[in-house]
Amino acid sequence: MKTEVFMKLKLYTLFFTGISILAISCKTASKLYEKGNYTEAVELAAKKLQKDPDDPKLLNIIRESYRYAVNDHENRIRTNSASTNELKWEWNYNEYVSLQRMYDAIYRVPEVFAIVNPVDYSSYLVTYREKAGDVRYDRGIAFMQRYNKQSYRNAYREFQAALKFLPGDRDVMQKMNEAYDYAVTNVVVLPMQQQVGFVYSSYTVGENNFDDQLIRNLQYSSGNEFVKFYSGWDARSQNIRVDKEVEMRMATVDIGRYRDDRSSRKVSKEIVVKETVYKPDSIVKEYAKVFATITTTRRTMHSDAVLQVNVRDENGRWLWSDNFAANHDWSTEFTTFTGDERALSESEKQLVNRRKEFSPTESEIMRCLMEEISNNALYRIRNYFNQY
Repeated sequence: MKTEVFMKLKLYTLFFTGISILAISCKTASKLYEKGNYTEAVELAAKKLQKDPDDPKLLNIIRESYRYAVNDHENRIRTNSASTNELKWEWNYNEYVSLQRMYDAIYRVPEVFAIVNPVDYSSYLVTYREKAGDVRYDRGIAFMQRYNKQSYRNAYREFQAALKFLPGDRDVMQKMNEAYDYAVTNVVVLPMQQQVGFVYSSYTVGENNFDDQLIRNLQYSSGNEFVKFYSGWDARSQNIRVDKEVEMRMATVDIGRYRDDRSSRKVSKEIVVKETVYKPDSIVKEYAKVFATITTTRRTMHSDAVLQVNVRDENGRWLWSDNFAANHDWSTEFTTFTGDERALSESEKQLVNRRKEFSPTESEIMRCLMEEISNNALYRIRNYFNQY
């Protein structure tokens, strides 16, 4: 009995849920229709009618929406056709795409297809797609004949647009690649060690791939698709046309020395120096004061470096220069004492016994300095070339 009641409740729930969903769908399609979004109303109504092709409200919405949508699109097609703008073929192609999308949506519901009787515009899509692609191709050719980088970039965009209408067309792809080759600015980042052969102690800039890492970072995040970065070796091996060169030189490097600031204070404590026991409950203690001097040393070290970057064009003319500075600061504190250890408190003993921190090596300092310089240089060099 309980199982039967449960099944009935479940069926009622599903029934009312289905009615609610249908009502919401109808209301949504109805709202689209009322707002004049006829194409969207047709597509949504057709999707819902796949589940219930006999719904009278949705049938009325899709029939009326389709009629108004076709009228709107055809009016725009007539207006576009009368235009002198060469992109009118593309505009009309987009209109026919919308018309065909409605046809396809209705075609999926045979019962509704017979009622609405939509028009198949697929032949128009072929015609206007080819016309739109040809226009974009011709525009690209016209831009290329202006022989400057901005025009080559415009041509590249036109050929990209043409490929959307003429996918896989070999002529379009060839011209697009040709336009890109002329549009792009090829930047060669020269290795730093060839500039000054900089070596500091055990740290060698070249051996630690500073310029290689900088080039990789610029390649992965150049911020401009028309700027390409190469190493000198890559440019030569790939026979790349060099438009700009980036020269790097370590202007200054200063690995600091210790600087100690000391402060001292005296401490004292009374302690038991002798105990005389006359009997178990009679002990005489003798006191004396002991002294110690606690010295706290704060050790600091400051290091800095400056990288100079110059950008020149293919003729060696100077275009831009900037300096990138980095700083490294290290500090530690340690405590020592002289005198009688018994004068120290427990907390003071802990300070004295704390392990002394060793300063970073020269290689570690240089690594930190070069990392900061690299980050700053990456940001500024990338911003500079974004103008190209």
